Amino acid sequence: MIRALTEDDWPAVAAIYAEGIATRNATFETAVPSWEAWNASHQAEHRLVAEEGGRVVGWAALSPVSDRCCYAGVAENSVYVAAEARARGIGRALLEQLISATEAAGLWTIETGIFPENEASVALHEQCGFRLVGIRKRLGQLDGVWRDVLLLERRSGVVGAPADPIPNPHPPEGMEKTVAAADARERADFVTNSATGGRD
Repeated sequence: MIRALTEDDWPAVAAIYAEGIATRNATFETAVPSWEAWNASHQAEHRLVAEEGGRVVGWAALSPVSDRCCYAGVAENSVYVAAEARARGIGRALLEQLISATEAAGLWTIETGIFPENEASVALHEQCGFRLVGIRKRLGQLDGVWRDVLLLERRSGVVGAPADPIPNPHPPEGMEKTVAAADARERADFVTNSATGGRD
């Protein structure tokens, strides 16, 4: 069962978070924050837990990427599953429900940063319609080691997606072909998402 995450769930959520932190392939964080800190940094209306037999075995939540109004429909997601419950479809169920809830709320883009070594998380997000945007090289240090981070995003095919994207009227000099190619890819992505409801 998937339901809204509440403060009462925090001990179980924190324990699952700690398991992810311990892998050193889930996050730059090295310690679980307090409920107050976590609660303040995540959107109250977009946080979920998965239950099995009355026990919380996974969670997913969104964080804002910016306080600028133009990015009001863009958020960053986190998904964590208890070690004992992995490879059973729980992460996908959480992420799919999170996507549905965000689209119903009018959000148009979900992005996430994943260590390349976390192949299971990369595969999960790709199965749910995320695409690789790029690699952020040596973005930060974890345990004294510089780590790359993959940037993935899922652009909604139903929220704020124009049928005919408006091209940049003032592309940088020499960039006309690049802009035209990007516009063509955006049209193709929109058609794909519209036809399939996403690439999941």
